[in-house]
Amino acid sequence: MVTVKKTRLLAGVMVLMTAVTIHMGGSVQAADGSGAVRIKFGQTAAQTQPVPSENKGQEAMPIKNVQLVWKEIPSAVRYQVVILKSAEDTAANIALTYNQVYTNGVTVDLSSFGAEAAGFYWKVCPLDYNGNPVGNRHFSKPKPITEGGTVNVTAPRPTTQFERMDYMPLYPVFSWIPYGKAKQHEVKVYQVTDQGDKLIRTLQGGEYDVYEDGGYTLPGKYYWQVRSLAADGGPLSGWSEKSYFTVESGKAPIAALGDSITHGGGAMSVSPGYLLYDWESYSQVPVKNLGVSGNTTEAMLERFERDVLPVSPRVLVVMGGVNDYRAGVFGAQTVANLQAIKEKCDAYGIIVVFLTPTPINPTLMVSRAHIERPPYDWQVHQQYVNDWIKRQQYHVDVATALTDSLGNLRSNYTTDGLHPDYYGKKYIGEQVGRYLQLHFAWITNTLTKKPIPTYSY
Repeated sequence: MVTVKKTRLLAGVMVLMTAVTIHMGGSVQAADGSGAVRIKFGQTAAQTQPVPSENKGQEAMPIKNVQLVWKEIPSAVRYQVVILKSAEDTAANIALTYNQVYTNGVTVDLSSFGAEAAGFYWKVCPLDYNGNPVGNRHFSKPKPITEGGTVNVTAPRPTTQFERMDYMPLYPVFSWIPYGKAKQHEVKVYQVTDQGDKLIRTLQGGEYDVYEDGGYTLPGKYYWQVRSLAADGGPLSGWSEKSYFTVESGKAPIAALGDSITHGGGAMSVSPGYLLYDWESYSQVPVKNLGVSGNTTEAMLERFERDVLPVSPRVLVVMGGVNDYRAGVFGAQTVANLQAIKEKCDAYGIIVVFLTPTPINPTLMVSRAHIERPPYDWQVHQQYVNDWIKRQQYHVDVATALTDSLGNLRSNYTTDGLHPDYYGKKYIGEQVGRYLQLHFAWITNTLTKKPIPTYSY
C-alpha cells in the first residue's frame, strides 16, 4: 500500500467493524474476540452420540478442522462464514459463525463436535467496510463441509497468485490463510539450485501477509513456505506446502515503476500478492511490476539503477506523486524528481510513459484508514504535477476519470480513500494497455499476455 501497510490498516478496521455483522438469529460474538461464535442448540457436542461407521470394524477419521477457501470478491473488506449442522439453511441450525475473516479462506476448528462434524455445511458472505453484503451478493448456497476445503490441516495455506501473473513482481508480498487463531507467522524463501535448496530469506509476518523488502532480480526457480507462531514466538503449526515461483531469465520489454498504486492491493485487506487489485492484471499487454508500497518520487528516483536497469525495459511506465502531495511535498519538487527519472531513461535508451497520479479522498483516509489528513492545498500540487505530465511526449491521464466534482478520489472507487479498488485498477490497466498497443505495437505485438482475470460482482 502507499505508506500504510495492510497490517496497520487492518488493526483499525477490525476495531471499527467488530460490532458490524449480519445478525443471524441468536448468533453471539465469542468472548475471546476471535470472531468465532458457538451456537448451542439443545445438545452439546459432549452429549452427541457418535455416528456408526458404514464399514464395520473401521472407524471414520474424525474431522478436527477444515480449511475453507473461496474466490475473492471485489470490494469485500472481510467475509462472514457460517457453519451449519446440516443442509437446512436456518438460524436455528447454525453451529459456528466467523465474522472477522479478512482473507478468502478460514481454518475452522471442529474438534469439539466429534463425528457430527462430517455432516456439517458451510456458506460465506462478502462484506464491505460497513458490514453490508457486497453488491447484489448475500450468502452463497450451503455446501458440504468437505467441499471447497481441506480437512485436518496442520499448517497455513499460501494464497499468492504469482503463477498467474505475467512476470514475478520485483517486490512480492507473501500471503496466506492462517492456521487456527495465529496472529504471527514466519516465512522462509528458498532458491532451487543444482546443489540443493538454498535458504535466502526469513521473514516475520503478521496475521495474513508479509511485505518483502528485498527485490528478486536473480533469475531462477524459488519457493516459499509459511508456518504459524504462538504469542511467545514458538511454532504453532507445521510448514505449509511449498509454493513455487520463477524469476524470469529474459528481460521485460515493458515495466512499471511506482508506489502502491502500481504495487497492488486494495479494499484495505487484500495484498499485492493477488491479481484482483493489480492494475497490471488488466493491461492487454504484459507489464513487469516494479512498484514499492510507500514510495515517494524521491524514493523511486533513488532506486532507479538498482531496480530498473536489471530488467532492461524498452518502455518504462512511471506513476508516482500521491505520497508526495499527501505528505506536503510541493508539486515543483515532485516534477523535479520525475524529470530526473526521465533524464535517466533518456540516458539508458528507455522510453518513459508517465501516468497522472490519482487523487485522494481525505475524509475516507482519516475516518476509515486512520491516515493523517493531507495538507489543505494538496489538490494544487497534484494539479501542478498532472499539468506537467500532460505536456510530456508519452503520457496517459488516468486521474481525471477517477475524480469527483470536488476533486477527490470518487468514493465508489475506493475503500480507504487512498487506493483505487477494483474498478479503478481495472480502468488504469485497460487504459495503459490500450495506449501501449497504440503507440508501441512494434513491441506489444511480440508479447504474450496471460489470461486477464474476471470476477463476478
